[in-house]
Amino acid sequence: MKAVQKWSVTVALAGFLFGFDTVVISGANLPVKELWNLSPWFHGLFIMSMALWGTVLGSLTGGIPCDKFGRKKTLFWIGILYFASALGSALSPDPYLFSFFRFIGGVGVGASSVAAPTYISEITTASNRGKLVALYQFNLVLGILIAFFSNYLLEGFQGENDWRWMMGVEAIPAFLYTVLVMTVPESPRWLLHKKKDEKAAFAVLNQVYDKLQTQRKIDSIKTELAKTTDDVKLFTARFKKPLILAFLIAFFNQVSGINFILYYAPEILVKAGLATEDSLLNSISIGVVNLVFTFVGVGLIDRLGRRTLMFIGSFGYIISLVTVAWCFYSGASSAVLLTFILIFIASHAVGQGAVIWVFISEVFPNKVRAYGQSWGTGTHWVFAALITLLTPVFLDGENGIFKDNPWPIFAFFAFMMFLQLLFTKFMMPETKGISLEELEEKILG
Repeated sequence: MKAVQKWSVTVALAGFLFGFDTVVISGANLPVKELWNLSPWFHGLFIMSMALWGTVLGSLTGGIPCDKFGRKKTLFWIGILYFASALGSALSPDPYLFSFFRFIGGVGVGASSVAAPTYISEITTASNRGKLVALYQFNLVLGILIAFFSNYLLEGFQGENDWRWMMGVEAIPAFLYTVLVMTVPESPRWLLHKKKDEKAAFAVLNQVYDKLQTQRKIDSIKTELAKTTDDVKLFTARFKKPLILAFLIAFFNQVSGINFILYYAPEILVKAGLATEDSLLNSISIGVVNLVFTFVGVGLIDRLGRRTLMFIGSFGYIISLVTVAWCFYSGASSAVLLTFILIFIASHAVGQGAVIWVFISEVFPNKVRAYGQSWGTGTHWVFAALITLLTPVFLDGENGIFKDNPWPIFAFFAFMMFLQLLFTKFMMPETKGISLEELEEKILG
């Protein structure tokens, strides 16, 4: 079991880079906007959301290299993309090159949200699959916290070039991850499916189970693989249910407003009445709460189950979002508003944050898991990109629709979380403690 934990922790470091890369832009947001005198539309499309459009591409196409070249090689090249993006963004002389390198990093983020959960789900046992796949999310929020903290420490470090150091420091963990990921083995399920290499798959699984259990697991995987042809297509009636489940959990993840708050935290906090110089510091509190409650979610996901955490998170979402909307509407104190933003973050961390990558990696059969993961994560990132693209239109400039008071935005998110509660109650199956092969029988029938 120690080997599995080591491999899982190593691969989950892709989540750290994911979190760091996507949120570090919050510190460069306003300085870059002022430096290049950008319009709200240009700023939203090219600076803030360009990485997310790269993420959309990476997530939608990430299943292709995962399936063709293997999970391990895909994870290695993801590290290279992160490294190039960090250095390129930091050294960019104009907004166009900056946007290009942010796009490159986004491709890495999207591909990692396919490859890492898929890999971890395929090397673990049913009893600990939830918490080990959720390590990806834990590292993601750790990366978010470190990005907020790094931005705060680097503010004032090099004057007008602070933002370049904020963007460039990511190259260090990206390099370390790229080296470490070369030490993990290939996924045994991929070895059986694509390489037909039972000996290599046995060697990997034998570090997880004893010899008798290993052979039984090999036989179980082979039996499941034999049920469908090698040219099976994902978008067929057979896979309708997992496609709908993956789409909905990813859709609700984004219409909770989580990326809206994470990416624009300093700006939202300023609108709440907190001083501009304190906004980055208060953003750190968001990162701390996110990390602490993700740790709680990771600890509970294999005990309480995925659905229970989604129920807890949904109720927390609704209460906190309704209250945040009321605070903005009524002009309540900034301290009260910040408190309920933090409750929102905690609700996300325990619920959707802990569950989404685990659940998507579980609901698809072995032969289409990589492509199914691409479908679910692609849905997630399309909506994340749309929200990030549109936010400046709602918040920025004289013509911003809700530039003075964004309460309707939070009210909309609260309504969507009520719909998520209904999804959890009536559609979402429990996947706790069931092998991937048994889950196929449960979901597909």
